[in-house]
Amino acid sequence: MKKKVKSKCDELRPEYKRSDFRNLERGKYYERVRASSNVVVLDPEVAAVFPNSVAVNKALHSLLEVAESASGLTSGSNRRSKAG
Repeated sequence: MKKKVKSKCDELRPEYKRSDFRNLERGKYYERVRASSNVVVLDPEVAAVFPNSVAVNKALHSLLEVAESASGLTSGSNRRSKAG
């Protein structure tokens, strides 16, 4: 088995010292990024139908329009339907 040779890009330049940097912490911002992101994972069958996020958003907007017109309520309305 061959020995793995470190490449030059793995080493610090001579003008830098490890002590110049704070302690590194893996995943330091993980929770913050996770809380602020809005990632939705689609099932493979659904993802195959939509080529990109623009197509997904267009379909969802159309679905919202249909749902609003079918219920007779606008998105900002507080009225209850007559059936309820």
